[in-house]
Amino acid sequence: MANDYLVVVDMQKDFVDGSLGTPEAQAIADAVAERARTFEGTVVFTRDTHEENYLETQEGTKLPVVHCVRDTPGWQLVPALEEVRRERDAVVFDKPTFGSVALVEWLAIQNDQQPIDSIELVGLCTDICVVSNALLIKAHFPELPVRVEAALCAGVTPDAHEAALATMRSCQVEVL
Repeated sequence: MANDYLVVVDMQKDFVDGSLGTPEAQAIADAVAERARTFEGTVVFTRDTHEENYLETQEGTKLPVVHCVRDTPGWQLVPALEEVRRERDAVVFDKPTFGSVALVEWLAIQNDQQPIDSIELVGLCTDICVVSNALLIKAHFPELPVRVEAALCAGVTPDAHEAALATMRSCQVEVL
């Protein structure tokens, strides 16, 4: 039996229909939930996680839109994905920045215990957190198939989404 992993990146209320929400993110939410619900393998989630002092951070000065502050409604996964997370008792990585080093370290431990066959990423935002995590994973596991399902990702803009997909392709991440 294959040992496959699905990483659901930052499908949080603030990125779907909150302070940084987009129509594209809203359009993929149900399909991402269905993919996570039916995935035959291990599903893990990331959550963009900021503290109350977000606007005082480097990111906050460059993107002065308060979002994903820990324990606020916008920080929560969208309801359909929270339901999947609970049903699957899935691990969640709260990440203070775009990519999650903790996720990659955890995947390395899982791989040591039982070699991983593939890792797929879906979620938000293609051009920030999806690409960051995909490249961190690919850098750590250069021989492992790392895939991104383009139709289950959305960027800050459609053009930024396409640019991130091109970047990932050039770094040997398979874009489906």
